[in-house]
Amino acid sequence: MTSPVADGLVVVDKPGGMTSHDVVARVRRALGTRKVGHAGTLDPMATGVLVLGVNRATRLLGHLMLTEKAYDATIRLGASTTTDDAEGEVVATASTDHLTEAGIREALAVFVGEIDQKPTAVSAIKVDGKRAYQRVRDGEDVDLPARRVTIHALEVTGVRGSDVDISVRCSSGTYIRAIARDLGAALGVGGHLVALRRTAVGSFDLSRARSLEDLAGAPSVLPIADAARATFPAVDLDEPTAAAVRVGRPLDLVLPGAGEHALFAPDGTFLALYEPTADGARPVAVFVG
Repeated sequence: MTSPVADGLVVVDKPGGMTSHDVVARVRRALGTRKVGHAGTLDPMATGVLVLGVNRATRLLGHLMLTEKAYDATIRLGASTTTDDAEGEVVATASTDHLTEAGIREALAVFVGEIDQKPTAVSAIKVDGKRAYQRVRDGEDVDLPARRVTIHALEVTGVRGSDVDISVRCSSGTYIRAIARDLGAALGVGGHLVALRRTAVGSFDLSRARSLEDLAGAPSVLPIADAARATFPAVDLDEPTAAAVRVGRPLDLVLPGAGEHALFAPDGTFLALYEPTADGARPVAVFVG
């Protein structure tokens, strides 16, 4: 009899040409379970870190502090597309002969920090319950409002003619395609994304990621306890307190910081996520009964 698949995370190095849902389907087959979900969609053209939850850990995905992400990308100046990336149709072109590397670097420096960014219309953002990209495919004009995002760091790693290579650390919800579009607009020549690789999601980077071929040959899951310790401040409990946590009781317990904390039984079992209150701690999500 096949052993049941452990609860935990799988960090995949997504190949290009596949949707995130395609990756989920492949991992379901590799692990022999239907209970697989993903955190943070990657476009088909993009590659890199995609975090998946297995069994009970699918509930953990929404709580993971995956607020900071990192990308390597290539922007092509001189052409605008319908999707702000290479998968769309070119709608305008312009000469880039007058551009200088110094001017490009200066224009990109403006994007660092908190900025108001208008998401690309072809995105997974829901508008009245329907994905924006589906509305675009159905022939609708979609104009998404700008929203505040944070670009923690943006480094120009190379300028090769009309192509600009960048590395970005940013908050969740940032669209690298929108940076390409807005850089092109700032320089007056148009721009779009031609390559995107996500190098990190929260504490999970490419060093932890495995290819789909590796997973098919040797399926493995990062246990949910290890995933929780890698992501949240950890608190180890005595047995009486652990028993209270198993049934979701509020605790007269001072947590070491703000936000969600991972609570563990004496034997190392991950029990729950709790957050501080004025008089102790309350449950956010309990993962064992």
